[in-house]
Amino acid sequence: MEVIEYLKSSELVADIQQYFGIHLPHLEKKNENNFTNNKGKSKEDNPPYVITNKLWYYLFKLGTELGDELFYSLFIPFWFWNVDGFVGRRVIFVWAIVMWIGQAIKDIVKWPRPGFPSVKLQKKWALEYGMPSTHAMVGISIPFSVLLFTMNRYQYNVSIGLTLAILWCTLVCISRLYLGMHTVLDIIAGLLLAGIMMIPLVPIVNRLDNYFLTHPTGPLLCLVLSVLIIIYYPNSGKWTPTRGDTTMILSVSVGVQSGAWFNYQTGIMTAAELSPPYAIMWPSYTMLGCIILRTILGISVVLGLRAIAKDFFYNCLCAMLRLDADELKSTENTLENGRKNFVELGSKYLMCSSIGFCILYVIPLVFRYLNIERPTFYTEI
Repeated sequence: MEVIEYLKSSELVADIQQYFGIHLPHLEKKNENNFTNNKGKSKEDNPPYVITNKLWYYLFKLGTELGDELFYSLFIPFWFWNVDGFVGRRVIFVWAIVMWIGQAIKDIVKWPRPGFPSVKLQKKWALEYGMPSTHAMVGISIPFSVLLFTMNRYQYNVSIGLTLAILWCTLVCISRLYLGMHTVLDIIAGLLLAGIMMIPLVPIVNRLDNYFLTHPTGPLLCLVLSVLIIIYYPNSGKWTPTRGDTTMILSVSVGVQSGAWFNYQTGIMTAAELSPPYAIMWPSYTMLGCIILRTILGISVVLGLRAIAKDFFYNCLCAMLRLDADELKSTENTLENGRKNFVELGSKYLMCSSIGFCILYVIPLVFRYLNIERPTFYTEI
């Protein structure tokens, strides 16, 4: 118990922050006003701090983005359009399942994030609980699932891939401690939980992908399961953004799987002529130009769709319930505000699933029409 208390202490987080160049003046003046009890809590929510090493600051800011919405928005479409859909579909499955379980456990365990004497360099996740760290879970599940799903599919040095996965995971985890958003125990729990989950998940996901891609009921089952999971999401006793984040993740996964299903069912997706493992071909200047063009054009479409769909679906649901959209947005986020919760979760689900569907089905058809599609896009069954 002493070890657990030490690993979950805010003092340990403060020590790590100081090691990486965050100067904490309040620690130099330890007195009764600073420490109100033996747990190191204070009346100050976030005492002043000084960043003395900009290199660590920017590196860890980048690291924490590897587990955030901006990274997902760029990584998912880029991977499908330019790398490998076979691997991408499986990674999305692992990501969705791991994140759903991690987010749900947060609202069941309800452990707070680190407090005084550590400082929070970001406010974005302050309303969420801390145990386990879903950033740590993403930090291990995404790079290592990419490694596991590609090691027998492509010819490359696995030790290099393993090194990159470890560095990726390490950067994400340390960034959460540096920013004061998690304790060391949160990080360890997230890593252990995700690592244990991936042992059965990797073989199961291979079968799930085949079913959802080829079976006539695939998209319907995806839809029903995701909606039920969102409806029966654990109640933490207070409103937190975790349910909305889980809705976003699940709906993107549903959209991606539905888009792939349409590609298969319409007959434009066929099996590859060669068998793995495949040799990795570095892009020529022409291929590189197509990659850049696909990425710029596709991301522009996604951003435009997001901007339009966000308000469109929100207003549609408000109209259906005969509510004023602007007035509803101004109301407080609480568990008791059922109408706002329904509209926000519903509009987010419709928006993100539409984006996922476009990434896999609509936008690749545009690429095909423009003759800039990735040659193997429709052969990755």
